[in-house]
Amino acid sequence: MSLPSDFQWGFATAAYQIEGSADVDGRGPSIWDAFCAIPGKIADGSSGAVACDSYKRTKEDIDLLKSLGAKAYRFSISWSRCIPLGGRNDPVNQKGIDHYVKFVDDLLEAGITPFITLFHWDLPDALDKRYGGFLNKDEFTADFENYARVLFKAIPKCKHWITFNEPWCTSILGYNSGYFAPGHTSDRSRSAVGDSARECWIVGHNILIAHGKAVKVYREEFKPVNGGEIGITLNGDAVLPWDPEDPADVEACDRKIEFAISWFADPIYFGKYPDSMLKQLGDRLPTFTPEEVALVKGSNDFYGMNHYTANYIKHKTGTPPDDDFLGNLETLFYSKSGECIGPETQSFWLRPHAQGFRDLLNWLSKRYGYPKIYVTENGTSLKGENDMNLEQIVEDDFRVKYFDDYVKAMAKAYSEDGVNVRGYLAWSLMDNFEWAEGYETRFGVTYVDYENDQKRYPKKSAKAMKPLFESLIEKK
Repeated sequence: MSLPSDFQWGFATAAYQIEGSADVDGRGPSIWDAFCAIPGKIADGSSGAVACDSYKRTKEDIDLLKSLGAKAYRFSISWSRCIPLGGRNDPVNQKGIDHYVKFVDDLLEAGITPFITLFHWDLPDALDKRYGGFLNKDEFTADFENYARVLFKAIPKCKHWITFNEPWCTSILGYNSGYFAPGHTSDRSRSAVGDSARECWIVGHNILIAHGKAVKVYREEFKPVNGGEIGITLNGDAVLPWDPEDPADVEACDRKIEFAISWFADPIYFGKYPDSMLKQLGDRLPTFTPEEVALVKGSNDFYGMNHYTANYIKHKTGTPPDDDFLGNLETLFYSKSGECIGPETQSFWLRPHAQGFRDLLNWLSKRYGYPKIYVTENGTSLKGENDMNLEQIVEDDFRVKYFDDYVKAMAKAYSEDGVNVRGYLAWSLMDNFEWAEGYETRFGVTYVDYENDQKRYPKKSAKAMKPLFESLIEKK
């Protein structure tokens, strides 16, 4: 088993999760600043106001990346740091732009390839308040197109661009379950606004249009001069049938991936939504105009894959409720015969199952014609890690094993199955603000001591990555 000689490996983070400096140098508030201020929304009542303080510690972070041997670093840009009010007619904050320009220069000087995510969930709050954010197709897509153009123009040295990170999370967690900003849901005990049966599908559609517009701008205005590539990052879990003897469970496995991944990937590769979604959702799924199909179809230079876990899938009978987003099925950690999919972690949704990673890489490759794939996130939390002392935390053997198993599963997918995987960015470079779970859940290969000046301590997993990849990457 092996990986290609030009394979890019490194680590990933996101702006709101690590930067802090929420009101420094002209940054405006995002929907996550607003959401964190609502009591009860974040497990430990925290926010990203300080986080890992990375806005002020770029040199320290780059030194850390260098010390670990990373070849690439995926980070996201805070839209409201660059355009505080977010809109196409709003002023640009040059201090915010300059910060990212210098950061990219410094990464390149250190020999580290930047992968930039334009949007990792932190919509400028002003746009949500002004016109309903993602729900307003015309306004949102025009404002995102403008924001993307501003960044493409400012940072020509970046050759790897990701438009959106995990639009499933923005759509479903933001506008169906309401667990993420802006918290819309039909459950009136948790939100005064929201329609879980409809809003999430509108938001997903509008994100696809915004993605298509940004890609068109990049390809027409910047790629001819700068080169480079652009795509979207989609999240999805591996699937196994709860009862392998039941054809309905086997069929439900495909439907689970279609509702999670193909919802976005099918329009990008085929110009249409999956039949399984059209059948269940009917007219609640927006219709693409011919102009929108032209924008969205073929808009990936690469496929960005975020992946963590697996589930057993059990079909349901009868009519699903209007707020169902899974595809009329259950996701379980135990099979009919009592097999457990993998060990517990700190994250209720995450159980390691490395074979599932290889299976999903193959599923995606077969469906979408073996595209170039960058694994833009993969990693694990560790049960009870936040309650351990420093000596225990840095000996994170569970995480070392997770990366070893998953990276080797990926190498087999490349060398034995013909999957065109060209990069891997582990989540995450450091412990950080884990959204609604606050700081209780840690995903970093580096421990961050939030109580003592955000000091960083690389864990065993951080130091295991370089030898792991060196053992697998083909020599030139």
